[in-house]
Amino acid sequence: MAGIWSLVTGKPGSSGFGSASTAEQVTEGIDATNLTAIITGGASGIGLETARVMCLRKAHVIIAVRNMDSAKEAKQLILQENQFARVDIMKLDLCSVKSVESFVDNFIALDLPLNILINNAGVMFCPFQLSEDGIEKQFATNHLGHFHLTNLLLDKMKQTAKATGIEGRIINLSSIAHTYTYENGIQFNGINDKIGYSDKKAYGQSKLANILHANELFRRLKEEGVNITANSVHPGVIMTPLMRHSSLLMNFLKMFTFYIWKNVPQGAATTCYVALHPSLKGVTGKYFLDCNEFQPSAFARDQILGSKLWDFSNKLIKSLSKP
Repeated sequence: MAGIWSLVTGKPGSSGFGSASTAEQVTEGIDATNLTAIITGGASGIGLETARVMCLRKAHVIIAVRNMDSAKEAKQLILQENQFARVDIMKLDLCSVKSVESFVDNFIALDLPLNILINNAGVMFCPFQLSEDGIEKQFATNHLGHFHLTNLLLDKMKQTAKATGIEGRIINLSSIAHTYTYENGIQFNGINDKIGYSDKKAYGQSKLANILHANELFRRLKEEGVNITANSVHPGVIMTPLMRHSSLLMNFLKMFTFYIWKNVPQGAATTCYVALHPSLKGVTGKYFLDCNEFQPSAFARDQILGSKLWDFSNKLIKSLSKP
């Protein structure tokens, strides 16, 4: 109830920020000159705003997206406002294991450091369809693609953290929708079950997977003693292109819940806060809402479920990856 009240009122939490805070406000005064960040889906919506603000704070930003025309437009928008922005674009289709592996090969070839990975891209409430690898699209895009991408970039992040002494940060964009999923949280034996498919529950399942992934990653990195944090965030309810499959529903809901909707600058705030704010140094394995720690669902806190998802995802990737 406290979370809903702060969302409605915009009242700041213990961090000093709340639902009304913008990405620029939560990063004010932060110098990210020495940081390099990859942002998936950074060509539109809150991803673009995240990229813009991080460039404003002088980070070197790589926008990783499927649609390169949109990426070029996004880059120009950022440069028009900030001619000194360090922003590059690279092709990445999270629905394709081959594309993820190609992206990582291309990024590694640039010989850049990597301090921050923001797993932002996603699809939402789409009708049942399979990825090119034959995996249900919401699970493939929102979780599996990011899971594989993160694993392939971990060595680079570890090297960067060790060489620079700067803490690495991994941020998974989840959603409050992680609370609305299938009966057992993740239906491991029915990921591609078309008959029992629910676009809303499949989305919730993928967002639950984002939190479980971040939490399991945190545990593994901590065991290794690696200077990298892993957290998940709920950006808020924002009308973005992500909702193209349910625009009528969302417009109807917006009429009755207008007071809980955020604009894009507010929607990007929690991501930018967790990615850049110095007060979060060493904070890991947490879920953030409105720039404050928040307790996710029981499924999201289930370590056994998180470990099972990790093993399941690894096995699935192995079956799809190149020899």
